[in-house]
Amino acid sequence: MRRFIPERRTRLPGRVFGIVIFSVILLALVYAGTSLLSGRTDAEQAQALQTGLWQSIIHCYCVEGAYPESLDYLKEHYNISYDEDRFFVDYQPMGSNMTPDVTVIVRDPDA
Repeated sequence: MRRFIPERRTRLPGRVFGIVIFSVILLALVYAGTSLLSGRTDAEQAQALQTGLWQSIIHCYCVEGAYPESLDYLKEHYNISYDEDRFFVDYQPMGSNMTPDVTVIVRDPDA
């Protein structure tokens, strides 16, 4: 009796393959997005650290009449703190009456 009614064939392997491909593409997009966002966040944090350092250096000069002689002095007296595993700060004093050279570098987390 069911001669003229076509049987439904399930395409389960095709659907599973499509779902797997879709999932892989979605995971790749999420990973790329988080990597891009993480890199941008590191740069913004480095900029914020450098701004905070300069504000403390200028504050020290205004209050004490001389630029700080070391980065440790800023840490102790002006509450500068940062993640030393994540950022490298190069502080080169030029003298008590000359602006120091400050460089903030983001360290590679994979290294």
